[in-house]
Amino acid sequence: MTFKLENLNVGNDLPPIIVAEISGNHDQNLKRALELITLAKQSGAHAVKFQTYTANSMTLKSKEKEFKITEKKNIWNGEYLYDLYEKASTPYDWHDQLFKYSRKLKLVPFSTPFDKNAVDLLENLNCCAYKIASFEITDLPLIKYVASTGKPIIMSTGMASREEISEAVETAKSEGNKNLILLKCTSTYPADAKNANLKTMIEMKQEFNCLVGLSDHTLGVDVSLCAVALGACMIEKHFTINRDDGAIDSKFSLEPHEFNLLSQKSKIIFNSLGNVKFGPANNNEALSKNYRRSIYACTNIKKGEVFSHKNIKIVRPSKGLEPKEIKNVIGKKAKKNIKYGIPIKWNLVQG
Repeated sequence: MTFKLENLNVGNDLPPIIVAEISGNHDQNLKRALELITLAKQSGAHAVKFQTYTANSMTLKSKEKEFKITEKKNIWNGEYLYDLYEKASTPYDWHDQLFKYSRKLKLVPFSTPFDKNAVDLLENLNCCAYKIASFEITDLPLIKYVASTGKPIIMSTGMASREEISEAVETAKSEGNKNLILLKCTSTYPADAKNANLKTMIEMKQEFNCLVGLSDHTLGVDVSLCAVALGACMIEKHFTINRDDGAIDSKFSLEPHEFNLLSQKSKIIFNSLGNVKFGPANNNEALSKNYRRSIYACTNIKKGEVFSHKNIKIVRPSKGLEPKEIKNVIGKKAKKNIKYGIPIKWNLVQG
């Protein structure tokens, strides 16, 4: 199963696509947003992802208690939803410049829309794919509208039950859209590695017959690299200039040097997976067969002398008979004089 994201091929047997999630780390500064894109390219990203919404499209401007984040471990504890989204949103009038600049750097730009107006804006920019955020996976009307564009859909599955994922997948497919990537995701910020449950990717791939990947909110790159080893075709990580710069998502984002490490290590891990193959991997490994064990004379042996464990031995290298033949040599006689260190072959064995 493969399909294209602009100039990128995505598939099970292809190297994983590494996506830099810009999110709100531009800190409402266009120059910083462009710098993030530049650094993402320099750090080995294949694609950059934005989020397309306004505070009004996300929530209500209300000070009722349910509109306030009150979880003590939440990095946005104390924020009202409207105020948070107002600070984190990417202005609509930036999008054209961000997409053009990304493409100029040969990065693939795409975005997460949160309502129909956002989809329409992105369609005008010829957005090549759409991300459904983990919190929106139950917004079936939005998924249906996105699917109707015919563009590939990338869905984060954080918090979603098996049934909810199934509904979302079926909604997309009902519009004839089968180019899906399901991203395993843990929707806490930052997420703990022990809650990553990466084996779920394998289950999703089998059950929903689609590509799988990881939207990773853990710190560092270890969990992402494990996902590559398990067959992830896409890794998405939030990206920032400096984790201590106070930007909205910086605390759980990768800095450029970490992102570069992710990019490089992902290539190594993917290449190490290779194919199912028994026997030597290449000519160099085939040469190593020379250093397997075989049967050698470990003393000088006279013609007619009986072979025993006292005068022959299984050692490296492999010029003599294979070790399994020692039972057929022991008790037989030498056809001729054999010097110490000579490999035992059938032409030296009587009978």
